[in-house]
Amino acid sequence: MTQAIDMHVACPDRDTALAIARAAVERKLAACANIWGPLTSVFCWEGAVEEDTEQMLSLKSVETRATALCDLIGELHPYDLPAITWQRVEAEPGTLSWLEQETG
Repeated sequence: MTQAIDMHVACPDRDTALAIARAAVERKLAACANIWGPLTSVFCWEGAVEEDTEQMLSLKSVETRATALCDLIGELHPYDLPAITWQRVEAEPGTLSWLEQETG
């Protein structure tokens, strides 16, 4: 059975998030994407606590596309370590069918 996932990655700006979102959907690695922000991120990097304004990119996909989706983000994202996370999610049958169709 197909497993739905939500993948998230913070982006430095809307243009980066939009470029990744469009590429993921066009390549059928994600069925859709949502971009929200600006948001404030606080994180450790190279021994210092940093704060920055970012845009959050959320991608709806299926688990079998997770590795390829991570690879795409790595190619297009300007950060050395874009901190990609994802989780398995439940989806109602119609949504799951749509995810399968759009990422198949």
